[in-house]
Amino acid sequence: MLRPGLLWRRWLRPGIARVPAENLGCREAASGVPPLGSTSPGALNIFDRGLKRKQKNWAAKQPEPTRFDYLREEVGNQIADRVYDIARDFPLALDVGCGRGYIAQHLNKETIGKFFQTDIAENALKNSLETEIPTVSILADEEFLPFQENTFDLVVSSLSLHWVNDLPRALEQIHYVLKPDGVFVGAMFGGDTLYELRCALQLAETEREGGFSPHISPFTAVNDLGHLLGRAGFNTLTVDTDEIQVNYPGMFELMEDLQVPVIYLRYGRE
Repeated sequence: MLRPGLLWRRWLRPGIARVPAENLGCREAASGVPPLGSTSPGALNIFDRGLKRKQKNWAAKQPEPTRFDYLREEVGNQIADRVYDIARDFPLALDVGCGRGYIAQHLNKETIGKFFQTDIAENALKNSLETEIPTVSILADEEFLPFQENTFDLVVSSLSLHWVNDLPRALEQIHYVLKPDGVFVGAMFGGDTLYELRCALQLAETEREGGFSPHISPFTAVNDLGHLLGRAGFNTLTVDTDEIQVNYPGMFELMEDLQVPVIYLRYGRE
């Protein structure tokens, strides 16, 4: 039995003097997809982003991708519901780490004028789910968003930011591209995600090897989010936790759904 803890977040960028800019454009300081192995200065390079890109491309090309997408579908639907709870429309919106477009399919053109979807995996963008709103797909890394300041009215992100090496930088990038009084709604896995699997692997390896290596990705604790968001410049913060319980008959069935055969941490076992 697994309990993926989801952190729901809705944050407003404070109103500031707006810097004149075009509605959309590329910043010279940021490249959409950095060279393989690149990371933010001073960031702990926990994840191999090049390998993660390959894994996402591989997963998007599987014959039945929807078989493994039930959790992404559910979270994408709930994020769309949070957007509808806001009594305004959003002429220009951005999905950071969109995957196959799990949020866009639940949004309508009465609420969203134009929707930009970014992901590091080109195959995910090519196989995006259908939506009624006009969309633009852009190959870009969550830590290196290729947009100008004050561009978007809304930024959303679903189950993507837990894979970045520098979460503070990613949040700063999102804050940078939001217009004054823009809204950010996102969800990421919380600290207790895959708790049972983590404990089972640690106990088994300790019994056989006398110690253990970290085989599960580190997840952000709820208590740390407020500080990180405040540092990035957000205010009017709302942080909710939601628990979605998924039962599996065994570890290997879970790993098949996670599609983990080609995923590993740099400091884990290869």
